[in-house]
Amino acid sequence: MSGWAIRGELILNCNCTVFCPCVVSLGKHAPTEGYCQAWAGVRIDEGHYEGEDLSGLNVGLVLEIPGLMARGNWKAAAYIDERATDAAYEGLLKIFSGQAKGTTGLFKVLVSEFLGAERAPVSYTNEGKKRRLIVGKAIKGEIEPVRGGNPDEDIIVTNTEYWMGPDITVATATQGRVRAYGRVWDFDGRSAEICQIDWSGPAAEQAA
Repeated sequence: MSGWAIRGELILNCNCTVFCPCVVSLGKHAPTEGYCQAWAGVRIDEGHYEGEDLSGLNVGLVLEIPGLMARGNWKAAAYIDERATDAAYEGLLKIFSGQAKGTTGLFKVLVSEFLGAERAPVSYTNEGKKRRLIVGKAIKGEIEPVRGGNPDEDIIVTNTEYWMGPDITVATATQGRVRAYGRVWDFDGRSAEICQIDWSGPAAEQAA
């Protein structure tokens, strides 16, 4: 059980007025508003960090990107499930700060300012096709897939090179509220994504 791995689901809601162009442009096209503000939630169905079990834990993120995603200068904050053991907490911080390399290693390059990390009650729930993320008083979000021509099938952008995963479900936020680190955002009705994730990396010993 060396290294780290996470399997589960990620949801994200940003300030783009239509579906986020970063999925296809891989950050080379500017967000629809010229800059990116976003919250995200990660549900870990199975996971470990150097032998420490991460299964069943959730993580909330706040992201702020001043322009083209690929140019960096991101600001980020992480909220780690308060149920995490001390070892799991430290492991998740290393994963989501990019220190553990692997899938999320780009965070170490792109994030220039880490606003903070803290334990918090992080609830990630599904109700039908809806996904809800509640992170204390910091994030209150709900998203659902955009209705397609066949209402029984989601609109999915497949076979991408997007770092989160190759297949992204096109969604929209029915609620997207952030109150954190001086940010007051409301992204109801704006772009959202759903992605099944399968991430991994070498963890801290090899990443040092």
